[in-house]
Amino acid sequence: MIQKSSEFLARKGVESPRLQVELLLAELLQVPRLKLYLDFERVLTDPQLTALRAMVKRRAEREPLQHIVGSTSFCGLDFAVTPDVLIPRPETELLAERAWEHLQRLEGQPSAQPPSVLDVGTGSGCLAINLATRCPGTTVRAVDISEPALAVAVSNAKRHGVSNRIHFNRSDLFATLPNELRFDLIVSNPPYIPTAELQTLQPEVRNFDPGSALDGGIDGLAFYRLLASEAPAYLKSQGTLMAEFGHDQAEPIAHLFRLAGWTVDELARDLAGNLRIIIARGPLY
Repeated sequence: MIQKSSEFLARKGVESPRLQVELLLAELLQVPRLKLYLDFERVLTDPQLTALRAMVKRRAEREPLQHIVGSTSFCGLDFAVTPDVLIPRPETELLAERAWEHLQRLEGQPSAQPPSVLDVGTGSGCLAINLATRCPGTTVRAVDISEPALAVAVSNAKRHGVSNRIHFNRSDLFATLPNELRFDLIVSNPPYIPTAELQTLQPEVRNFDPGSALDGGIDGLAFYRLLASEAPAYLKSQGTLMAEFGHDQAEPIAHLFRLAGWTVDELARDLAGNLRIIIARGPLY
């Protein structure tokens, strides 16, 4: 069954087809993938065969594996994902790591106030929840324009026991945040795909990720312009912003932040060596 299903997915253009089938089967049987090799002679029941065929058919139609199994791993934590949220990408783990390292440094400093962070466009909540989990001394707020996305994020926060530590708000960027709020750190993985490039994406992304989480406007930089102009009002003095961007957008994004008066401290690279994260301090007023 594994071999035939793998060949079927390969004909449909699915990458790593055997791995995909093994992950689907492991999910169906509720066992670790490696256990499949220890029980290789296991015979599936008719209901199990029917269920596996249905899962393989969905994957052949290029539905993401994460939607079929209902979850994905991000920074070692398991997150429920639905078509209402962007499936967390491995590159975004770099943003999470840099953010929690920054907050842990702040937690280690004497201060009358605990550090605070705002996650803009939280989606599944993967960033906010990791920060709340790893930085227990930090106050965390997360916003998203999508009510269904926020429902997923709230559910994930409950799954990891941090729902009482994250304030979730429906907001178009900063639009509905109280004016008096100020944060030590703002993190964001905003939409950054140029509109014209959306149709060139893989079917798993183009047809199943929410378009609002992908479409960054004509040049892909629309949300960065808003962040550069609006985020300073919600940062403490010399507060920091960290945001992910596309692999070829480092130069224009750094330029527009500098034009807006920000100090760009670093452009960080992902594991593939691509510049992926801008780390900048807000303008002085």
